[in-house]
Amino acid sequence: MTSLLWFRRDLRLGDHPALAAAADSDAEKPAEKREILACFVLDPRLEASSGPRRLQYLGDALRQLSGDLDGRLLVVRGRPEQLIPLLAKQINASAVHVTQDFAPFGRRRDANVSAALGSVPLVATGSPYLVSPGRVTKDDGTPYKVFTPFLRRWRDVGWRSPAQTGADSARWLDPSESGQEQAQIPDPGATLDIGAGEAQALSQWAEFVEDRIEHYGSERNRPDLAATSRMSAHLKFGTIHPRTMAADLDLRRAGRREYLRELAFRDFYASVLHHWPHSAWHNWNTDFDDIQTDTDTLADQRYQAWTAGETGFPLVDAGMRQLRETGFMHNRVRMTVASFLVKDLHLPWQWGARWFLEQLVDGDMANNQHGWQWAAGCGTDAAPYFRVFNPTKQGEKFDPTGDYIRRWIPELAGVDDVHLLKVERPPGYPAPIVDHAAERQEALRRYRDIS
Repeated sequence: MTSLLWFRRDLRLGDHPALAAAADSDAEKPAEKREILACFVLDPRLEASSGPRRLQYLGDALRQLSGDLDGRLLVVRGRPEQLIPLLAKQINASAVHVTQDFAPFGRRRDANVSAALGSVPLVATGSPYLVSPGRVTKDDGTPYKVFTPFLRRWRDVGWRSPAQTGADSARWLDPSESGQEQAQIPDPGATLDIGAGEAQALSQWAEFVEDRIEHYGSERNRPDLAATSRMSAHLKFGTIHPRTMAADLDLRRAGRREYLRELAFRDFYASVLHHWPHSAWHNWNTDFDDIQTDTDTLADQRYQAWTAGETGFPLVDAGMRQLRETGFMHNRVRMTVASFLVKDLHLPWQWGARWFLEQLVDGDMANNQHGWQWAAGCGTDAAPYFRVFNPTKQGEKFDPTGDYIRRWIPELAGVDDVHLLKVERPPGYPAPIVDHAAERQEALRRYRDIS
């Protein structure tokens, strides 16, 4: 029997539950490996919504996956509901195997593909998460709205050990047997500051566990230090499964315990989006639908200054310039620039979320949108709206030496006090576009109007 393995956000061969299901030996010939056609569909809708760096990572990861399969990866371009049934018919597939997708777009796409397949089953096995959305619920079956009780139940539910899969798990069909021509894998020429693909993900994780994870809890908020794992893009594209990572996380050690908590947050936001799909672009807390936001010409000018890293607030500008140049931003800085956009500039959080998705290599719908709603105060388990990050104090606390700011703002490279508390602003660096103290009071006024 022949199976079709449709790769999506799971661009690896190791610890791959859907591959294990697809390769399950034929009951009539248990000694033989099942034949599998490996394919990836370049959906024009997703290509259009991805920035050049995310497309670059995707392309690089696909090239490595194809290499790991000795070139036996079929890449086609078009609508999955048209192409997947054609491929299944061409190879007489008994089933199409996928990793389950829980995001709103993915669920609609898979429903359409399943309908188009007719009698050929679309078999979903595993997920991109440690615990799949929908499995962690209260005793009455309702979803959690607050992270801490979710975390307790999440630990109780638990997860399986990594699946023992690899290139030798199946007999891979030659793509020429599909009747489809190979599509050109994306290569927009964007520069990435991390390598893509399974081998790089495994190597990077091993290096982090060996050298830095023990200090993760105490140093993870410092953007001036190389203290984080930078695994977010690898998790986004599934070049590593979080179970592979969790296997190294001995909970008796503080740094590893803290890191596992971050993986739980990733699962929590995926669960929130799964249960409340409208929250992708709308306030989870609808009380915030009435809050006043600015969308006029001045608002657009301030937004442009924010995206360019020209606000006059050093930590904000450093983060926004890092994002534009690399497609990455440290999480502590993400929270600071998000608070600044929503509560100092009074702009809709959706403006910032959309810019992040355009720029980030690790742009993930659940994490991104609900991270923004946390900062805006309108999401589950959100920061109270009256918690307004002071961007200058955030810089003093988390970039105390100023090394992070100097790296990304050349105008401040020669300034001792990069937080600009005791020195004059150097030529070429803009004055603050707003008065933080005044805008904080304005943000609180707007909040009181809906309270």
